[in-house]
Amino acid sequence: MKKLTATLAIITLCFISCKKEVKVESTTPAATDSVKTEEPVAEAPLDSAAQMKAWQEYATPGDLHKMLADEVGTWNCDMTFWSDANAKPEKETSVAEIKMILGGRFQEATYKGTMMGQPFEGKGTVGYNNASKEYISTFIDNMGTGMMTSRGKYNESTKSIEYFGEMADPVTAKNTKYREVYTIVDAKTRKMEMYDTKNGTEYKSMEIVMTKK
Repeated sequence: MKKLTATLAIITLCFISCKKEVKVESTTPAATDSVKTEEPVAEAPLDSAAQMKAWQEYATPGDLHKMLADEVGTWNCDMTFWSDANAKPEKETSVAEIKMILGGRFQEATYKGTMMGQPFEGKGTVGYNNASKEYISTFIDNMGTGMMTSRGKYNESTKSIEYFGEMADPVTAKNTKYREVYTIVDAKTRKMEMYDTKNGTEYKSMEIVMTKK
């Protein structure tokens, strides 16, 4: 019995010793791990006052919203279209009624006229996002079921906004990119030029000259 007790004690001591050795080996860094990498430091969360200030600045219309408000009224639109770079231009006309909505934060324009001999109606919205520092434009009409969306920034030197956007191509069922330049010509004149790409080459596909009544 004493031998059995002594044997059990020796086995227990060996087991404890092995566990200690394993623990030491597992916690000892390898020679190749001698260089430590710094963990990214998490940004401190904003306090409630700073968050409230950020939301107030985001929600408050500014000078770039006033540019949109300056266009409130009725505009005659002379529209020119090109199917490709060498195509003969086609002419159409429409009238745009522009107003500001949601407390002066967004511009809403409703267009009515003719397109390819058919009644045309479209609706556009434009807003300046105080957070992303860019204009965002959307457009829908009765000529399709898609929505055009684009983003752009105002260039003070050219008095224009260059938008980059996407729209669905009904032939390929894929999104296609387009570019638009919206220019403030003078207090009563605006010009919108749209550029599409065909066979890898950009060409002007539409131009609208807007004159305020």
